[in-house]
Amino acid sequence: MKQLSGFQLVLFSVFVASLVVSGAQSCSPSGKLKGKKPPPGKCINDPDCCRDGKFYTTYTCSPPVTKQTKATMTINDFEKGGDGGAPSECDNKYHSNETPVVALSTGWYNKGSRCLKYVNVHYKGKSVKAKVVDECDSTKGCDSDHGFQPPCPNNVVDGSKAVWEALGVPKSDWGEAQVTWSDA
Repeated sequence: MKQLSGFQLVLFSVFVASLVVSGAQSCSPSGKLKGKKPPPGKCINDPDCCRDGKFYTTYTCSPPVTKQTKATMTINDFEKGGDGGAPSECDNKYHSNETPVVALSTGWYNKGSRCLKYVNVHYKGKSVKAKVVDECDSTKGCDSDHGFQPPCPNNVVDGSKAVWEALGVPKSDWGEAQVTWSDA
C-alpha cells in the first residue's frame, strides 16, 4: 500500500473537511406544491396568497442553527383573524401582537422541539427575546390552515409586531428584514 505524502494528506484532509462543511450547510428542497386559487374572500394576505397552477418549493429542513443563524424575518399577525391562519401550533392558541412571539420555518421548528422556548433575534445592533409559538410551515400551504399562503421558505423567523418594534425596524421597512437569531 502506497503512503500518502504530507502534502497529499493535507489536501485529502481539506477535501474531506469541505465535504463535511458543505453538507452541513445545505438544505435542499424536498418537493413542489401546486397552488390552488383561494375561495372568494378567504385570501387573508393578498397579494401573498397562492396562485392557481403555480408551483411552490417545499422544504423539510432549514439551514443549521448557529450562534448567529442568518434568517429572513417576516411579519405575522398571531391574533384571531390574522394572516397566521389557524391558532399557533405549539399551544393551539392565538397570541397578542403586542407580545414578542415568533414562528420558525419547519426545519428550525424541529417537530415542536422549540415550542414555548425563547430565541434571541438580532437586527442592526438591537436584539429581542421572543417566544416560539408556531411553525412557519415549509412543507404545506395554499389551504385554510395556512391562510391560503404558499409554504414558507426554509429560513424564516416570522415575528409579531412587538418583535419588529423591539428591534427598531422602521415601519416603512416592515415586511421583510435580514436578521440573525439563536436559541436563548
